Amino acid sequence: MNLRDLHYLVSLAEHRHFGRAAEACFVSQPTLSTQIKKLEDELGVALVERTPRKVLLTEVGRDIANRAREVLNEIEQIKSVARRTVDPESGTVRLGIFPTLGPYLLPHVIPVVRERFPRLELLLVEEKTEVVLHRLREGKLDAGVLALPIHDDNLHAELLFEEPFLLAVPQSHPLARRPSLKLSDLSDQSLLLLEDGHCLRDQALEVCHMAGAGEKSGFRATSLETLRQMVAANVGITLLPTLAVKPPVAPAPNLQLVEFSGHPPSRRIAMVWRKSSAMGGFLKQLSEVFKHLPHDLLDPHTAATASAKRRRVA
Repeated sequence: MNLRDLHYLVSLAEHRHFGRAAEACFVSQPTLSTQIKKLEDELGVALVERTPRKVLLTEVGRDIANRAREVLNEIEQIKSVARRTVDPESGTVRLGIFPTLGPYLLPHVIPVVRERFPRLELLLVEEKTEVVLHRLREGKLDAGVLALPIHDDNLHAELLFEEPFLLAVPQSHPLARRPSLKLSDLSDQSLLLLEDGHCLRDQALEVCHMAGAGEKSGFRATSLETLRQMVAANVGITLLPTLAVKPPVAPAPNLQLVEFSGHPPSRRIAMVWRKSSAMGGFLKQLSEVFKHLPHDLLDPHTAATASAKRRRVA
């Protein structure tokens, strides 16, 4: 048994197809198939059920593949320890981030990361929260930038910042003329929300629950940009995170932003990594870069004021 064969088995478990697994491992299909058969002979058990159209792992095959994945992850941790001993600020970090944050946060953070860690290779993966968490647990990602709470005792969450929400309404909407809002002002409103799977949907639903508001029926957006354009088209109103309305994001025509008075509804953003990660010390340093954003970047008042000025000019 060797690490290469374990890698082949894990790839086969993920792709459930000899051809695609072989392609992912950069070997021929006969080579991968032969090595899997040798592994079965060595262990004395059947790992794979071979059918004409797809590959299924046996129960023991799935168990061994899961353990093999853990072994390969530990090998990567050993390599990471060695690399960072030689040069603590070099190497590769695979960072996951969810779609309603990534495009709006990264333009402000990446230049600072490059300046602070010039030898670091930062590989970014944009996926929904559950996908990021799954890949993080499997060792396919080193860290994730996610919204709290995260319910996993095996993960460390380092709070980065709290991002307030603003209400986005068409300029003709009665609430557009308000300088600020209380949550109770939404009690008779129905909001446009994202489709299932987006953490922003869950956060917005929580705000709706606190305010006594509802969801506009018959429509669920696939992206934050779709929500923005639906508001601009007079279809309804929605909540937008502050970063999503700050430059370099261009303002949408016919869209008015209204801030909440007092302590506004918000989402808490954290960098998350496995507690067992050998990169924990460095990830803590990296998180500090994400924490120190310009103060006005998270200020909803400046966005609401700029939006009101555009409406008056129009």
